[in-house]
Amino acid sequence: MTLRRRLLLAAALAAPLATLGAALPGGGATAQGTPPQPPTAAPALVEKREFTSANYTTRGGAPLPQIRIGYQTAGTLNAAGDNAVLVTHFFSGNSHAFGQIQPGGPAGWWDAIIGPGKAIDTDRYFVIASDTLVNLNAPDRFTVTTGPASLNPATGRPWGMGFPTVSIRDFVEVQKRLLDSLGVRRLALVAGPSMGSLQAIEWAAAYPEMVERVMPVIGTGEMDAWMLGWLDLWAAPIRMDPAWRGGDYYGQGREAPLRGLTEALKLVTLHSRDRGWAAQQFARKPAEGQEPAKRIQDRFAIETWLDNAAAARARSSDANSFLYLVRANQLFLNEYEGLEAALSRSEAKWLVVPSQGDRVFPIEYSDELTAALRRAGRPVLQLALRGGLGHLEGVAGMAQAEGAIREFLAR
Repeated sequence: MTLRRRLLLAAALAAPLATLGAALPGGGATAQGTPPQPPTAAPALVEKREFTSANYTTRGGAPLPQIRIGYQTAGTLNAAGDNAVLVTHFFSGNSHAFGQIQPGGPAGWWDAIIGPGKAIDTDRYFVIASDTLVNLNAPDRFTVTTGPASLNPATGRPWGMGFPTVSIRDFVEVQKRLLDSLGVRRLALVAGPSMGSLQAIEWAAAYPEMVERVMPVIGTGEMDAWMLGWLDLWAAPIRMDPAWRGGDYYGQGREAPLRGLTEALKLVTLHSRDRGWAAQQFARKPAEGQEPAKRIQDRFAIETWLDNAAAARARSSDANSFLYLVRANQLFLNEYEGLEAALSRSEAKWLVVPSQGDRVFPIEYSDELTAALRRAGRPVLQLALRGGLGHLEGVAGMAQAEGAIREFLAR
C-alpha cells in the first residue's frame, strides 16, 4: 500500500472533510500528478489529553463557567519555551494531526509532515494540536470539546442553541490558555489547513510578538460575501430538517437531525473535491443495478457514494456543532477593520500553501493573501499543491510540500 493511499485511509478514519479512503471506487487510488511514495514506519503512539479551564468569557461577552478541549503533543519543550509548533485543524477535524492514538489505529491527518526527522521534526520541535470549541466530532470518544452538545451546568441539560456564539478568535484564546499551561512562550510556527489556516492567521494578528512563522494551507485571508453565502448553504439542510427542532433534539427518545446533517455533509464533501477526482472515480456511471435514463428514482454512482459517505460521517457528528462552526468561520477576523489591518500587526514570516484545484478556497484567495502580506512588508513565500483531490489536497497531499516546509523552518 502506498503512503498516499494510507494517508487517504487515515484521513477517512480521522474525520477530515468527509469520509474518504476505502469508500473510493478502486480502493483509494493515487491522486493525479502525485507519484506513489515508498512505505514508511508506523506512526508513533501519542496520548490524547484533556485541558480544562474555568471562567472563560467569549469574544462576544458571554460567560462560560468551564471549557474543556482535548490535545496531543510530541517532542520536548525547551527551557526557553520557544521551540513550540501549534497545529490547528480543519472544519471537521480534531487534534489527531500526527501519530497514532492507539496501536494499529489510523495515522494523524498530517502525519506525513510531522514526526521524528520529518518536515516538522519532533526531535527538534514541541508540537501541539488541540480540539476546538464546538467541535463537529462531539460524539467521538477521541474528541474533547465544549459546545452545544455539552451539559450546561445551570440546567443539567445540553446547551443546544443556548450555547453562546463563538468565533475563530475564541478558538485562539482557548489555545492560548492551553499553551500558557504547558509553558510555551513563543511559537516557532503556527500551521493548519482550511479552518486551521484561519486560526493560524488569527494567531498572527492576536499575538504577533509570540508567533515567529505562519503557514496557512488551503485557506484565505478574508471571509468575503461569496464564502459567507457558501457557508450558509452548507448549514441550510440542518435547519430544514424537522428533527432539528430548533436545536433541541438531545432529549431522550428524540431523533437527531441525521437527514439534514447528511445532506450538509454531502455539500461539504463534494465542495472539497475537484472535477478530476470525480471524473476519475465515477465518470458518468450509474449506480450498480440502476438506470437513471429509464427511472427518475434511480441514481448515478457519485450520488450513491455521496449518500453513503455522508451518512456514515453524520453518525459520528453533531448537527448543532456544525452550525456553530459555520458561524465561527463566518466571524473570521471580524474584530479588525479588514485584512490589511489584521496583517499590519503581524511580525511573522509566512509560507502560504494553496491547492491548485481547490473549490472551497480557490487559489486566488491565497494569491490575494500573499499580495496583502507583501504590501504589509512581511516576508512571504507561496507554494501551490497539485493533484486531483481539490481542497483535500491540503490534508492528504502535504508530503509534496515537505522540502518547502523544511526550508521555511530553517529561515
